[in-house]
This record gives sequence, structure tokens and C-alpha cells, in this order.
Amino acid sequence: MAVKTVWTVEHACGDSVEHDLSARPADQRAGYARWLAGRSCKDCWLAERKEDPASREAWIAERRAEEQQAATDWAQKFSMPPLDGPPKAISWGERCRYQLVTGAYRVLVQEGGLAEDAWQDIEQQVRVTDRASWWIDQRDAAPADLPELLAAAADARTTENPF
Repeated sequence: MAVKTVWTVEHACGDSVEHDLSARPADQRAGYARWLAGRSCKDCWLAERKEDPASREAWIAERRAEEQQAATDWAQKFSMPPLDGPPKAISWGERCRYQLVTGAYRVLVQEGGLAEDAWQDIEQQVRVTDRASWWIDQRDAAPADLPELLAAAADARTTENPF
């Protein structure tokens, strides 16, 4: 007997919708139908997004401003140098640097038992890593990986290739 291709899904919004899942492999259809059940149906999802986009955009802008202020305050407190790059990348990079470094401090020093003098070495590496794009690229990295990432960045800076 073939695995069914049309699934009736009871969505989180309460609507019941038939979905043609024939484009998915047979062994992935049940899982995808379960995933769909945890979300609003397409019509409700679109209606939720159309309700008040201005207030959502205002909320996002307010949240970004709070994050930016926290990153700026932190950079001043710990004498972090400004980042290099385009203005939009600089503000994003500052937020990424703040989140990654403060997360690493929490994981490595406060929870992990790393000595403060060892942290000072890591903090010095943070200061010399001044490309906003590098911090943006590391935004999804685990905080505990920061020392290894900084070491790799330092190796990349010291490599001199005449070509």
C-alpha cells in the first residue's frame, strides 16, 4: 500500500486544511504534517502579518535600538575599538560582537571556571579583531567556541601571501 499523499492537517489556528504532500519523500510526509499542525494555516498566517506591519516594524526598530545601546555601552565600558566596515555592517557587527563576547564570558568564565587572566588574553584578541564582517559571520557561533575562532582569525592575519 502506498503512503498517502494528501494529509488533512488541523492547524494551531483551529482550521483544518488538506495539504498535498506528494512533492515530499514518503518517509518525510508524516513529520512535515506534524510540523504544519503546530503552525497557523496559510490564510491565518497571512492575516496575522497584514494586521499591523507598522507596529511590528516599530517593535523591531525599538528592539534593535536597545541592542545597539547595550552594545555601545559595553564597548565603552571595556574599551573596545570601533569596528571597520560600512555603517550598516558596523552597527550589526557591534551587536554581534557584544552578544558573542558576553555569551563567551558567561559560558567560559562564570560557568566554566576559566581564570580571569586567561579571559584577559581572549579579550585582547577581541580588541584586535576589528572587521565588522568577521563578527557578523560569527553571529551563529557557539559562545564557547570564541577562543578557537579568534585564534583562527589571528592566524589569518599573520599569513602573508605575496600573490
